[in-house]
Amino acid sequence: MTRRYAPVLALLLSACAVGPNFHTPAAPTQTGYTETPITQAGGQTITPGAPVPAAWWHAFGSPALDALVAEALAHNSDLAAQRAALKAARETWLASKAVLLPTLDAGANTSRNRSSQYLAPVPNNNIYEYSLQTAQVSVGYTLDLFGGGRRQIEQTHAQYDAQGFEAEAARQTLIANVIAGAVNLASLKAQVAAQQRIVALGQQSLEIARRQQQQGQTAGLDLLAQQAALASAEAALPPLQKQLAQARDALAYLVGRAPADGLPAEPDLATIALPVDLPLTLPSELVRQRPDIRAAEANLHAASAAVGIAVAARLPTVTLGASIGGQSANWAQIFSTANQMWTVGAGITQPIFEGGKLLHQQKAAEAQLDQARALYRSAVLTAFQNVADTLQALALDADALTAAQAAREAARQTYAIAQRQHADGEIATYALLNAEQSWRTAEQAAITAEAQRLADTAALYQALGGDWSEKKG
Repeated sequence: MTRRYAPVLALLLSACAVGPNFHTPAAPTQTGYTETPITQAGGQTITPGAPVPAAWWHAFGSPALDALVAEALAHNSDLAAQRAALKAARETWLASKAVLLPTLDAGANTSRNRSSQYLAPVPNNNIYEYSLQTAQVSVGYTLDLFGGGRRQIEQTHAQYDAQGFEAEAARQTLIANVIAGAVNLASLKAQVAAQQRIVALGQQSLEIARRQQQQGQTAGLDLLAQQAALASAEAALPPLQKQLAQARDALAYLVGRAPADGLPAEPDLATIALPVDLPLTLPSELVRQRPDIRAAEANLHAASAAVGIAVAARLPTVTLGASIGGQSANWAQIFSTANQMWTVGAGITQPIFEGGKLLHQQKAAEAQLDQARALYRSAVLTAFQNVADTLQALALDADALTAAQAAREAARQTYAIAQRQHADGEIATYALLNAEQSWRTAEQAAITAEAQRLADTAALYQALGGDWSEKKG
């Protein structure tokens, strides 16, 4: 008897899961991101293979910036939603493990019954009206012959992984956005201050032009030109102030505050240092470091498991079941020997005709697996593009900042010369004011270029995936 069922038992113990087995995609063969390697960007050294430092935002050397990032990580509502979604995904995965375990249920019920007089009475005392009390314990188990249950666990775990990587991607994006927002805020504060000074200089120049026109020293056309210049300077101020207010509100949202609550800190542009030693993760390492790529890989894994689930759904299902309990007219005698009852059984179900539903569900799962492969490749290529874009941006930012700083320095020196000439009576106050206006305008351009370089440096850290470790259970 045992020998007869040995093959069946061997099958049950060694059955493999149907469907494709997932394998991590091969690492990319590229060794760089741009046709010509970029290792220098105007004083910044980019080192291929260097690791991204933990808490990389500290490289900007700004306590105010660190405070903003810390508050954002603690109170940002979008990040909190991601963490809750991760917790839900974990619980879904843990719940799915029950598919491989037997079920055990206990039940009890009571009823009052009357039988038809045309039928034999149910109780052994031959009465037609009776009470019936039932209590039983049932156990059931579905054999995972073809691995459908194991594929389901595999799928939910992959979905949990994907949610974890998406949460980390959201975290890294939040950090980069806080830094970019803080840099933008500091830049706009400096630009508004410079523009306010330009307006004040324009007002002084207009007042001088009015006095000269009244004294007959200048034509009315010169006065109109000064009025137009002042109007243009004044018109440029409100848009900057609007951008500043909106930047402050946007940063408040990122750190989890209402606009009326203000910010924990507002860094000035001069207090944010430019990191000079930058890492550059190699392409083969980037696919393991970027959380969005890891999320795409986990989604690919889940899609692979879904094919196995769909294949298993077309194959036989074997279930085992048993129950034991008692049935009596009153609870006191329900577990007496005479009132005991039990059942033991097994069943097998093989889908035969379901209108093609199961076949098409399998084909849909296979198509979704192809889609997941394409999305994974797209995530990898997008990551490479992000890194290449930021590297090229940093190199060009350095050139732009160098040119802007040279223009600012030339304008500053011109203003210094004008100051000396004005003190010696060689030029009029009007010319001195014009020289300072040119300096302030050049200063705004340098501020914008400096802020752009800081923001693109933060973008490089984000493009490299930041520094993080998996902490899921």
